[in-house]
Amino acid sequence: MTGADSLHSLRTRLRSLRPAAFGADPGGARMERIRNSPNFADGVFQNPVGARTRPSGSTLEFAKVYFHKEERVRRSPNGMMPVHATTLADLARPPASGLRLTWMGHSSVLAEIDGRRVLFDPVWGERCSPFAFAGPKRLHPVPLPLATLGPLDAVVISHDHYDHLDLPTIRALAGTDTVFAVPLGVGAHLERWGVSPDRIRELDWNETTKIAGISLTATPARHFCGRGLRNQQHTLWASWAVAGPEHRIYHSGDTGYFPGFKDIGAEHGPFDATMIQIGAYSEYWPDIHMTPDEGIQAQLDLQGGKPHGVMLPIHWGTFNLAVHPWHEPAERTMLAGHKVGQVTAAPRPGEPFEPADRPAVEPWWRQCAETPLEGWAEWPLPEPTGAVVTSAPDDDLVAEI
Repeated sequence: MTGADSLHSLRTRLRSLRPAAFGADPGGARMERIRNSPNFADGVFQNPVGARTRPSGSTLEFAKVYFHKEERVRRSPNGMMPVHATTLADLARPPASGLRLTWMGHSSVLAEIDGRRVLFDPVWGERCSPFAFAGPKRLHPVPLPLATLGPLDAVVISHDHYDHLDLPTIRALAGTDTVFAVPLGVGAHLERWGVSPDRIRELDWNETTKIAGISLTATPARHFCGRGLRNQQHTLWASWAVAGPEHRIYHSGDTGYFPGFKDIGAEHGPFDATMIQIGAYSEYWPDIHMTPDEGIQAQLDLQGGKPHGVMLPIHWGTFNLAVHPWHEPAERTMLAGHKVGQVTAAPRPGEPFEPADRPAVEPWWRQCAETPLEGWAEWPLPEPTGAVVTSAPDDDLVAEI
């Protein structure tokens, strides 16, 4: 055996020892396609605009904030978080309007669109972690068992972080007839976990696939990827635009704010409903997650600069992933949307709603959250001014909350 053969054998053995949850590295034809991507340069996937993917500031400073006792209490609900009790029965009835969304928690959303069923970023596991004994634990139960959800036409994955791509969930879905639409490179994980290659549609940004008569387009996002100890940035991250014969929807995945939302909206919108990340933001990683104010601005950008459709806030409530208070993403989004006249939805986990019904917002999170030091905003909110934000947002609403 040559030295090269010995090194290859050692690498093979080491790969076989790593946890299954780490997934698999792209190789062969998949890696060749990655290298040929216009979004891949200098050995890694690139963001549409520059982004710091590691926390800024000192580790000690962050640790002081993260472990501060009084602040830690505010990062979880102080009572039982309400979960919709009749999800299964409600889903048994087809949506009257042809479009219905059901937020299952965090970024997991079941979209019923023009007779098809699309499940975004399904996470049914107890922890978003490679280990069953450690990592952020679910703050509320899943609204219904995955096995009772029924047939799915497509499962869409935004990127390969643990709170969006969940090994137990994917393995449970691997034995179904569901087709998976994923960003370039992510298919390697799915294949390792038992998904047949012929049921994987792997897309680069601005590529489209058709599944069961609906179009799914991977659109740009400002984030990063990785599951193992060596995050090589060889799997892409994406937002998704989905179009049926009658309706259009958008799922942001994880993303920092960037001007490309306007381009996505011009190409694929306007959208009847959007699912936009507004949680797990921090001044320590401002480029890769949006604040609620930035989420509302992204919504306006996607809709041609004015309020339109219904925005469903996602990426909050289910896991403790940042230092902000647990309730803050929902509260701030409600106020920011109200300020510009944008309709937002705020369902409990598992509570289906049809965007055509213009769902009324009830701030249910206040029932199980620590009261802010400055108190809650008045409710119901006064009539909105109708003003539209036309430039990148700041966080001036913080003082109002």
